[in-house]
Parts: sequence; C-alpha cells; structure tokens
Amino acid sequence: MQMNQIRYFLAVCETLNFTRAAEKCNVSQPALTRGIQALEAEFGGFLFQRERGFTHLTDLGRLMRPHLEQIYSQSQVAKSTARSFLRLEDGPLRFMSFLNHFHAEHPGIELTIVEGTPPRLSEYLMRGSLDVAVMAQPRPFDSAFQARPLYREPFVVAFPRGHQFEASNEVRIKDIKGESYLSRINCEYQDYFDYLCRQYEVDVMEAHRSEREDWVQALVMAGLGVCFMPEFSACLPGLMTRKLTEPVVERVVSLVSIEGRPLSAPVEALVSSVESFPWP
Repeated sequence: MQMNQIRYFLAVCETLNFTRAAEKCNVSQPALTRGIQALEAEFGGFLFQRERGFTHLTDLGRLMRPHLEQIYSQSQVAKSTARSFLRLEDGPLRFMSFLNHFHAEHPGIELTIVEGTPPRLSEYLMRGSLDVAVMAQPRPFDSAFQARPLYREPFVVAFPRGHQFEASNEVRIKDIKGESYLSRINCEYQDYFDYLCRQYEVDVMEAHRSEREDWVQALVMAGLGVCFMPEFSACLPGLMTRKLTEPVVERVVSLVSIEGRPLSAPVEALVSSVESFPWP
C-alpha cells in the first residue's frame, strides 16, 4: 500500500468523480485509476462502484475509508513534524552551532549578543556600541555600511493545523484576503508586506500583535490568525507553514559593519568565522 494510492482513494471519496479526483491530485486519470485498482487488489475487493457515470463507495470502500483517512492524516502530521524539526535545526540551532564553532576556534574571545530591529542595530553600529550586526532589510543598506551577504531566506505564511492552507503546497498573497492577521512588531519587512497587501488589494484584519516571536507563533497555533515570517524563524514544533508566492518574498541576511571603520583582531576573527560558516 502506497501513500499516493491512499491519496487517490480519498480524492475520489470526496469528489465521487475519477476525472475531478485526478485533477485534484495533479495526475492523469489512468494513473489514478491504476492506483485505486492496486488498492483493490490488495484489499481483495472493489472500493467503488461506477454505474452510468455515477460513482459511489461499495460496502468495502465505506469500511476502509476511516482507516485510510487516519493513515493519511498521521502521515501528514509526521511530515509536518519533520519539517518543523528541520526548520529549527536550520534556524536557531544553526546559530547555536555557529557560536559553539566560533568558541572552539577562539576560546579567548568573549561575545556580547544584542537583539534588535535593523534601525536600532544600525544606530548601535553608527555609535560604535556594536562592531558588527547580522540583519536583513527590504531596501539596500546605506552607503555608510558594508553588508556581506550570508544567505537568502524565503518568507512563508504560518497558519494553524486544519486551516485550508494545509491542503496547498504554497500560498499566494491574495489567498490571505479576509484572514485574521497576527503582526510581528519587530519584523523588518512589515511595511513592505503592508505595501504588497495594498498593491494586491488584500484586506486583512489585524487581530493581535507582539514583539515576541514565540508568542505570535503560539497565537497562530491556537487558531487566532495567520502571519508572514521568515522560513527559519519557526520555533514551535508543529507550526504549519507554506511558502509565500505571487509574489515570492525573500530576505538576504547579511553581516553588516561600518564601511571603512578598522576592526580589531578579535572582530576580524569573528567576521572571518561568520563568512566561512555553512549557513542554510
């Protein structure tokens, strides 16, 4: 028994039409029919009865449907959990891996880590309160800064389990029209997303806002709304996300310093380590 065969079966259960089920599964009708025939051979009986263009479940089909629905649902949960774990590994845990890597190479260098929005970090850099910063912003950096790109990160739409977006591989920005929106106050792309919503005539209702990433994600998982977020920012296992398309939005995460400002030997060591690290 293969998962795609179960998916074909459930699609026919929903549509009661082999042609529409094949379209829903993005396969040809013969491929869908062969998949269901393989299931029938494994179960030893017909799952559907087709009479003069009318398709309905047989007694065996009705008996098997809840079992196959449960198997398919559990497979989706398993894939979602795996994706969440990998996002965690690529995001915060990757940053922790870098810190361990750096301290192993330079045990005598002490790091002070400061969190903030790009405008605040830029101000700290200008004042000399910070030597370097890792950040991203939708517009180019001012000529006073030197930005060394580290990696590109797409934005996704986060939503609760059971939401209609779960059935899609991607979410267009116009698909969020009418959704309750949860605002990430410290998101450097918030103004840009407001602009995109106006451009695409997408109206959303801002339900809640917070500067805490984990709080916003907890609100999403509680079913209180959806939000835009960088792919690697997911920090709660089980959080559902889909890539944002039409338009695709990506941020370039860069190591930023003041152009022409001399760096101390320890900071030079940090910059070299950051640039050589295998970021996602």
